[in-house]
Amino acid sequence: MSEDVRLTRLAKCAGCGAKVGAGTLAKILTELPVKSDPALLVGFDTSDDACVYKLDDHTAVIQTLDFFPPIVDDPRMFGQIAACNALSDIYAMGGEPKIALNIMTVTKTMSEDTVRDILRGGYEKAYEADTIICGGHTIHDESPKYGLSVTGFADPARILKNSTARPGDVLILTKPLGIGILTTAAKAGLVDAPVIDRITKQMATLNRASRDNMVRYEIHSCTDVTGFSLMGHSYEMAAGSGTTLHIKADSVKFHPEAFEPAHMGFIPDGAYKNRDYVGDHFATAKPVDRALLDIFFDPQTSGGLLISAAEKDAGSLLTDLLYHTDAAIIGYVSEKQDTDLIIE
Repeated sequence: MSEDVRLTRLAKCAGCGAKVGAGTLAKILTELPVKSDPALLVGFDTSDDACVYKLDDHTAVIQTLDFFPPIVDDPRMFGQIAACNALSDIYAMGGEPKIALNIMTVTKTMSEDTVRDILRGGYEKAYEADTIICGGHTIHDESPKYGLSVTGFADPARILKNSTARPGDVLILTKPLGIGILTTAAKAGLVDAPVIDRITKQMATLNRASRDNMVRYEIHSCTDVTGFSLMGHSYEMAAGSGTTLHIKADSVKFHPEAFEPAHMGFIPDGAYKNRDYVGDHFATAKPVDRALLDIFFDPQTSGGLLISAAEKDAGSLLTDLLYHTDAAIIGYVSEKQDTDLIIE
């Protein structure tokens, strides 16, 4: 391996913005044969965060896999962010990650030190999550990529799905939006270093504390907000639950520095895929600035949890979450209306 170049310049797209569009995936998956098994509690039919297989009345296995190209140039931070993103799928379902395998591609221009630092970052976050990385698989490719295949466990009676929100629930989001827009603008030198440091720290923060807090309350549904954006993941929750999700535009937290780049058109390609996916399944109850709407459709990398909590518990849960996160109540769930999502 020869002298290093900036990691983000080795990739045509970054982080969860590299994901194949949800609409494309949905079409492909509907054409595949599916074997039924009564022990399979969650498959891919509801677009959930991971699959769940029941071993016995007290134990279910949660399995997920996630990897992507670099979203930052620092290899150690890239490893940390990618690991956090993969572990998040287990947390979103209320589970405890326990073992993991590395998934990695490297280019011939990457030094051994860079590869080692990426892996070190992944191991650090896995260690923080009390998860053991037991091995993995690495190949050469034109673009570097890293992530984890993670196995977790939970009580099958307490699994959280993305398709079980109930009318009357309160919606809580645990991390601010704008990551995709800011990392896109950063490539053009339009984002100051302190902002880059802030969003990098956010992406490298596990959703473990959010999971630890929410499982103490009555939670009906949960998902993590990643590549399909707040709008894409909210649409999946609404459609799967047979409800309508109401998003209060003024309550959604986002990094304020993302607003100007959004106005300037620094929008990652994944945001347009997310718009196509949601299509006409949302409506606005009042005028919404185009840049703010772009932020709602912005693909997030290692984003927060979108929690559908019983109204009686939402206030106490938010108080607990605010000790560890920048969480906010962003809306509510109602009976099914004319559309799946309403921005108010």
